[in-house]
Amino acid sequence: MQEKKGTIIKLTELPYKQKAKIKSFGKTELYVKLLEMGCIPEEVISVELTAPLGDPIAINVAGYHLSLRNDEAENIMVEII
Repeated sequence: MQEKKGTIIKLTELPYKQKAKIKSFGKTELYVKLLEMGCIPEEVISVELTAPLGDPIAINVAGYHLSLRNDEAENIMVEII
């Protein structure tokens, strides 16, 4: 099901190949790590691949693929574009 444009959801809820903008992060200890990996606010992001058991996921951010565990991805809030 396609989410409505402008809806803010967790990255783990983002439909496959749907584009979104990063809005905020949950846990503060993860914040710096995500920034260093290119996950900065307003950056366009999409879920590209999911492991067979659902964890980890591969995302496309800042022009490259990045693998994140679901517990990390759950802390990234995104806005559907």
